[in-house]
Amino acid sequence: MSETVAHEGVIIKGVGGLYYARESQGQVHVLRAKGKFRKQRITPMVGDRVLFTPGTGDEHGWVEDILPRESELIRPPVANIRHIVLVVAPEPAPDLMLVDTLMVMAFRQGIQPALVVNKCDLDETLFDAVRRDYAQLSIPMLKVSAHTGEGLEDLRQLLRSGICCFAGQSGVGKSTLLSAATGLALQTGEISKKISRGRHTTRHAELLFSGDYCVLDTPGFSLLELWEGLEPIRLKEYYPEFWPYEGECRFAPCYHLSEPGCAVLQAVREGKLSSARLDRYHLLLKKAQEAWRNRYD
Repeated sequence: MSETVAHEGVIIKGVGGLYYARESQGQVHVLRAKGKFRKQRITPMVGDRVLFTPGTGDEHGWVEDILPRESELIRPPVANIRHIVLVVAPEPAPDLMLVDTLMVMAFRQGIQPALVVNKCDLDETLFDAVRRDYAQLSIPMLKVSAHTGEGLEDLRQLLRSGICCFAGQSGVGKSTLLSAATGLALQTGEISKKISRGRHTTRHAELLFSGDYCVLDTPGFSLLELWEGLEPIRLKEYYPEFWPYEGECRFAPCYHLSEPGCAVLQAVREGKLSSARLDRYHLLLKKAQEAWRNRYD
């Protein structure tokens, strides 16, 4: 590597072959990626930590190296997300199937999910119900109200951990919640109900900074990649509450579906695991099996 490379930053935006890298002091540099990345079939992503040579005058600089990624998503193309903050609320009614799907996506990509129940001032019981459903997962679960300020300091602490992004249904208050906690304003995208491959969007993912906070503003998440290359038998690997029972089932491999002697099913019967979450796992398993059967279509 050239001895002139002395700068490190994070890519906050990429548009039209140009990458905007922010140094820790806040200065932003406009860069292009060196040809070696194209030969290696590597494309810089928003969230990438990079080493770069700054430009001079009106000339752009160059991305010289991309530091190892902690996580990676393809749609949208972003790297190094630390937490995906899944937001539910009493209104609209929580879509826990969507929550579970996003959790699988997160665990599969090495991203830590966090579950936030917003608008808790409207319904004090929802948080306890959600917490029971996910009691066996070691993930952050926060009870928050953007209206009253309850739980906002806990959310701020979570958001200081690294790059975070918000996801959830329309109307749960993601933008309002983030603005109340950090002062940032997002134009949060939603997860399309009719996701199609190659769907065009005019907006790009971008990192927003405010003090100690770094939040990903994204047009939304595609769930297509969740099923790509996922063998159905591996879906259970992304349910941490199943892990203690691995190897205890009568048959191997066990899908934890209806097999006799299944330790997971027995744990549900004994009330040790959530029956509702198991039911949703079974629905996701059917989707995984269908996607696997059609993977060459």
